[in-house]
Amino acid sequence: MEKGATIKHDPKKSPKTGEWRNVRPEVDPNKCTGCGMCVKYCPEDCIILKNRKNPSKFKKLAEINYDFCKGCGVCAAVCPFKAIKMKSEIK
Repeated sequence: MEKGATIKHDPKKSPKTGEWRNVRPEVDPNKCTGCGMCVKYCPEDCIILKNRKNPSKFKKLAEINYDFCKGCGVCAAVCPFKAIKMKSEIK
């Protein structure tokens, strides 16, 4: 059985998302536990876990790099704590 793999990209060489994205994920820091599920499933590999500035009971917080995020919504769909919501970018 074959196993999947994540290919790390070089942000300096990767094309950035254009202005065509119409929704984007937003992380609610009050709900994010830093579990890393969104990081694991992001097809663009544009989510990282960063240390919280003021850690309470959770030490990590998901941070999204919007330069490469396509707005697919996978992160919001897989988040077990519903800490990521898709928000419209259309004004």
